[in-house]
Amino acid sequence: MSLKEIHPEDWTPALGYANGMLAPDGTLYIGGQIGWNENKEFVAKDFIGQVEQSLLNIRTVVEAAGGQAADIARLTWYVKDKAEYLAHQSEIGQAYRRIMGRHFPAMSMLVISDLIEDQALIEIEATAHIG
Repeated sequence: MSLKEIHPEDWTPALGYANGMLAPDGTLYIGGQIGWNENKEFVAKDFIGQVEQSLLNIRTVVEAAGGQAADIARLTWYVKDKAEYLAHQSEIGQAYRRIMGRHFPAMSMLVISDLIEDQALIEIEATAHIG
């Protein structure tokens, strides 16, 4: 058995990458998700809105693979502005709990100089285990 590409049904096609790859052992590798919606449109221009959308995108990929938020084992966050993250930790926590509930996997955070999509303020990648 080989890897299976995971792509939520109503999402615009991914070109040159996969949103998720499910391994035979149930490990789901989720590519970096940014703050755009299923049509690759940035509805939220603010940091908190993009955090929420990025997390929602991750949860949607997990659900498309047959899992749920509690199956997420790891999140790696890439933020462009450390000061903005630190200034809004309470709001980030509220947004996180709206999408992920009270499930807190292993996490890392990196501050980076830029992302490929100019409007993106954050990118989050994940690993989950389904089944």
